[in-house]
Amino acid sequence: MSARDAIGQGHISEQDLENTAVIRVPVARDVAAPEMAVRAARAALYAAGWDGSRLGFSAHAWIHHQGHDFWSPAHYIADQLGASRSVPLGIQVMCNGGGVALEAACARLLADSTTGAALVTTADCFRDEGFDRWSGDYGVFYGDGATAMLLHERDDTVDELTLLGLASGAVSAAEGLHRGRDPFTPASRWLSERVDVRRTKKAFLEDVGTAGFFRDVHATLRRIIADCLAESGLASDDPRLRLIALPRVGLKVRQETYHPAVEDATTAKIVDLGAETGHLGAGDMVANLAAIVEQDLLAPGEFALVIGAGGGFSFSCAAVGRPAA
Repeated sequence: MSARDAIGQGHISEQDLENTAVIRVPVARDVAAPEMAVRAARAALYAAGWDGSRLGFSAHAWIHHQGHDFWSPAHYIADQLGASRSVPLGIQVMCNGGGVALEAACARLLADSTTGAALVTTADCFRDEGFDRWSGDYGVFYGDGATAMLLHERDDTVDELTLLGLASGAVSAAEGLHRGRDPFTPASRWLSERVDVRRTKKAFLEDVGTAGFFRDVHATLRRIIADCLAESGLASDDPRLRLIALPRVGLKVRQETYHPAVEDATTAKIVDLGAETGHLGAGDMVANLAAIVEQDLLAPGEFALVIGAGGGFSFSCAAVGRPAA
């Protein structure tokens, strides 16, 4: 659905579109989020020439309703893939779920050599009945989508990307941005028919303000970028470090929350990869990795940083390279 259509239907204003700079978002009509994750995983397995039995670990991340109230979508996905050997893990840490799932998969692969291979999936659908994808949040349009990523021991002859470094950090003092003044409730959507992110953010910012939030977020982002580069053996001004991909939030949010922290952290070019998807819930980080491959944004021997972020708040930074082989 295009942002122009959303304006015509009264969901957003011209100013909203200008602040966000997202021209369209994908909308899933007849498929649930975990079903989309299965489709994405099957496509990834097919591309790699693998089947589900190869997976020793799988992690699934999301931010919104997965189709059932009291249930594990991670186990459903593993079962649908025939991944009977996999140990499924469900991850719900808001929009950095993909980054946290990636870290969990890497830790498992490093800690237990019998794992062999791991799968990371994300999936979210923001159906109208429970979430206003256009105006339910400030400066973010939400798109439906699923992502899948396979990990194994490095093999430059077949791998699309090599993971060189990964660092994470948190600003837990900002958890109230998605809680506001709301009381704890006994069931979901107790206070409103739809998820209302604007209500909680407005209350938090009125009570706490923005100065401390931006200070702590910027400091954390700079630290994890530096840690990730150090782990990767890359200098911040390495000419092979070509780009840094930010979460797929709106333009104004990126400029206020991320640009001040990353502009001077490296000489890499900041890229926007979400103009035609909007924010994909827990999937931004993995979607950006996929886009780097699909759009051929790195030449062999070049590197990129990919930033993940989510409410709570948590942040991840992954350094990847295109194999030179």
